[in-house]
Amino acid sequence: MNEIIKIIERWIEKADHDLGTAIITQKHIPKYKDTIAFHCQQAVEKYLKSFILKLGLPIKRTHDLVFLLEQIDKYEKIEYEWFEKVFVLQDFAIEVRYPDQVIELSDEDITTAIEIAVQFRKMILEKMGLDIAFDDFNNNPSR
Repeated sequence: MNEIIKIIERWIEKADHDLGTAIITQKHIPKYKDTIAFHCQQAVEKYLKSFILKLGLPIKRTHDLVFLLEQIDKYEKIEYEWFEKVFVLQDFAIEVRYPDQVIELSDEDITTAIEIAVQFRKMILEKMGLDIAFDDFNNNPSR
């Protein structure tokens, strides 16, 4: 197997761990909304970075989902709806991690965050032509 594909698969696996953590936390500890939102943002960040690798581009150390999507868009057209989706998750990397930053999140916000992460996973894997199973989709309450 191509070495770059192995690296991309590791990025997908790490993203899946974030997404799986969000799903399981929503199911078992739904009051941990900040943690769920953070892991959704992290999953999308890693899915985007995996595709950046597939394009042969270097990965920059950033949590900026819009920037990452713009990098992809230079080489592979990304519809505006995907930018709208990352705007929803954009601030979850930083603002929900620290106690001095308070964002009130509803159950609907969290369900939407998980749905967006699931949608990004599907879109990115389709664009890369990869078929990698994710065990927890059957248990995802937001599907």
